[in-house]
Amino acid sequence: MSAAGTAVVTGASSGIGAATARALAGDGWTVVCAARRADRVEALAAEIGGVASVLDVTDRASVEAFAAQLPDDVSLLVNNAGMALGQEPVAEADLDAWERMYATNVIGATRVTQALLPRLVANRGQIVFMTSTAADGPYEGGAGYCGAKAAERMVAGALRLELVDLPVRIHDVAPGMVRTDEFALNRYGGDAERAAKVYAGVAEPLVADDVAETVRWIASLPDHVDVDRLTVRPRAQAAQHKVSRVFEEE
Repeated sequence: MSAAGTAVVTGASSGIGAATARALAGDGWTVVCAARRADRVEALAAEIGGVASVLDVTDRASVEAFAAQLPDDVSLLVNNAGMALGQEPVAEADLDAWERMYATNVIGATRVTQALLPRLVANRGQIVFMTSTAADGPYEGGAGYCGAKAAERMVAGALRLELVDLPVRIHDVAPGMVRTDEFALNRYGGDAERAAKVYAGVAEPLVADDVAETVRWIASLPDHVDVDRLTVRPRAQAAQHKVSRVFEEE
């Protein structure tokens, strides 16, 4: 199925968002690359023949201004903007960080969805929520992030039920272990050594392009096909808590 129309990718300045923008552009979409870092999205848009737009999903005025300047043919929204911050136990959790995660992953995704929904319905469009296997259940130190991603998943699920009579599809892509330049580094406040330990001994974690390919495929499907939830993990990660790590003997 050939792509037509405009796709919006939030959080497109790096990682999965940037890779998704590239993959969709390769399939013929005009991609609006949206994120807070203007220099990043401008460079990406120039690379793929897309449109750069500065967007802060946690700011109501920013979202309203963003939506107002979009073309009428928007038919795909990829709610990718999100973050993980910290991994402290609940007793020591930074609740300000929890609020930031919820504001971005849940409220931000919902705010953008609300703003674009009339056009997406009119164009028989699609919405992809980039959740996480963290939404499947808790792990030590993950209460804040797991909770935010679980809440985002509930938004996607409720929306699918509420809009079942309308010509719009709601998809949930849930990646497992993905090695990108910034995700773990941001989570641990720039501590590169701690971030590297997340992937230690794992020869082939997913990379951003792997997840982007799943979004590209979903977006190419006929409009009667809805991918309710797609979990994608590296082969070495059999479950959230079960990862094969191989270390060379010293």
